[in-house]
Amino acid sequence: MDKQGVKLGLGTFVGMTMALCATVRSIPSVAAAGWAQITYMVFAVVFFALPVALISGELGTMLQADGGPQLWVKTALGEKWGFVTAWLLWVQMFPGMVMVASTIGPLWGNAFGNVALGNNHWFIFANILGFYWIITILNLKFDMAKVGGNIGVWLGVYIPIMIMLIMGVAALIKTGINPVGYLGTFSMSKLLPSLSNLSTLKYFAAISFVYTGIEISSVFIPRLHDAKKTYTRGIFIALIGLVLMNILNAMLVANTVSNGKMQLSNITQPIVLWCQILGWPSIIANIFSFMVVIGVLIQLSAWVTGPSKTMTQVARSGELPASFGYHKVNKYGVSRNVVLTQSICISLFALLYGVMKDVNGVFLTLTNATTVIYATVYVLIAIALIKLRQAKPELERPYRLGTHGNGMAYFVAFLLIFGIVVIVAATLLTTDILQAIFVLSIAAILFIIPLYIDSHKNTDWITQVRADLQTMNYVE
Repeated sequence: MDKQGVKLGLGTFVGMTMALCATVRSIPSVAAAGWAQITYMVFAVVFFALPVALISGELGTMLQADGGPQLWVKTALGEKWGFVTAWLLWVQMFPGMVMVASTIGPLWGNAFGNVALGNNHWFIFANILGFYWIITILNLKFDMAKVGGNIGVWLGVYIPIMIMLIMGVAALIKTGINPVGYLGTFSMSKLLPSLSNLSTLKYFAAISFVYTGIEISSVFIPRLHDAKKTYTRGIFIALIGLVLMNILNAMLVANTVSNGKMQLSNITQPIVLWCQILGWPSIIANIFSFMVVIGVLIQLSAWVTGPSKTMTQVARSGELPASFGYHKVNKYGVSRNVVLTQSICISLFALLYGVMKDVNGVFLTLTNATTVIYATVYVLIAIALIKLRQAKPELERPYRLGTHGNGMAYFVAFLLIFGIVVIVAATLLTTDILQAIFVLSIAAILFIIPLYIDSHKNTDWITQVRADLQTMNYVE
């Protein structure tokens, strides 16, 4: 029996796994791909989500100490690459949190019936800065981990998804297929990118990004009945559920919004249109927006401190200069210096909404930057799997890919690396050249920084860290 005293059944595990990736924020991006979303979604599952989950299942049960991907890569490739992994998982939130927070402006605009204001790039910029810094200060002054609980997930994900599904189906029944929508009439040619709809490839990364975080599902394995069979079966069921949830909602949205009019950061756009189609009161859209924005704010609060704790652990192991102060925490276990650093960096990324008027363009750029950084971590995880099979075949693997030999493990790792290369290449080749250069430059800089820091590592760092930790309990 596990330490909680309760084993998880298949149904519970499926629900918990889906909760890791369930979101409404990506639905407009999925919908904007039209019929091609089906092909992209299937590719993302087969060559991205499923390999990540299966690889994490083996590595997570083989190395069960705290650390996750950082520990897996560190064990396989050494401290330097473990540090790089921890760093990338931290810095991916710089563009990622701006992308998430960018939905707040349009949500407020819809909540108070001023859609035009909500889609103004300066208003979006002001909301990102204002609310993120308020949340940052609150997390430094109070134990915000106790606030909200699962409320954010219910308000920001589960209830909105059900509302969208109900309204979308009702509107479809009333109007049928919208000939000027993103779907239009179906043809097999629309399922694949072609010279006539090659532009849909720019949403490939956003569709794949839906599944980031699924590697965390591996932590549930020790609590499963018949772990190997239940985990594999549960992952397949959860992925099917996520595909259906995203595609059903995205198709309903794609059928409603006129081609070329999709607002990627405005999840309330289809709600407003459905209210008009169904003759339902517009206050539904206002309430929907207010509910989602509260959910987003609660979720943002959790993300402010979550990734920062990994950097604190890294600093305390001597991987960062003691002068950074990342090893010092307040009475809530939060490092002020880490949180302030990430908030400043997030503010700099938010400036994109100030200098660029194309709100959709900024949203896609941030999505692509986050995906490329996160994808680098997944490549390192795949390499770690291969390396550990070669270097430490004797380690116990409670969940193992393949019954014997390394063929299955190598095949799954190849699927993941191939999928990532295709997704990133297709996305960058179909975006604006300046945006592609920006994404690659940011990813390269954020990748090189930890390598530079590691090359200058010395014993004085860990000596000073240990001295500081002995003389203080926490830092205000």
